[in-house]
Amino acid sequence: MGLNPHQLRDLVIRPTLQRLALWSDAAEELVLGTAIQESGLQYLQQLGGGPARGLWQMERATHDDIWQNFLHFRTKLGLNVLGPYTRPDHTRLAWDLAYACAMCRIAYLRCPDALPAAGDINGQAVFWKRWYNTPLGKGTVDQYTANWHRAMGHE
Repeated sequence: MGLNPHQLRDLVIRPTLQRLALWSDAAEELVLGTAIQESGLQYLQQLGGGPARGLWQMERATHDDIWQNFLHFRTKLGLNVLGPYTRPDHTRLAWDLAYACAMCRIAYLRCPDALPAAGDINGQAVFWKRWYNTPLGKGTVDQYTANWHRAMGHE
């Protein structure tokens, strides 16, 4: 059994996205759905010893690319993501829920397409697959939607 998705949404995702001025119902739902799909709300290290970390299962290469090619040019946003720390550190993805949440949202902020509407879980699954998991990733749209409904108690 993993974290309660409603508590994660209310106590971590919403306040983090609001602090970054990147909150919307749609963004909140997509970030929650991404955590549900990526880690089942329970794994902080990729199963099998892979490089992904945290509830959002971000790899160090993605983390570092976001800092080098996106946040480096957006100082205020970067400082808000860092919080009280002075430099980016991919190990925070595993132990700092707000930081990992912020990095997930920033990964989606880089996407050229608009976020799917709040409530459009299938659209969010397609968006996740294209921009977060990528077409080469093992996850599927059907898995995402099934995992969302199971986690949210909609089975």
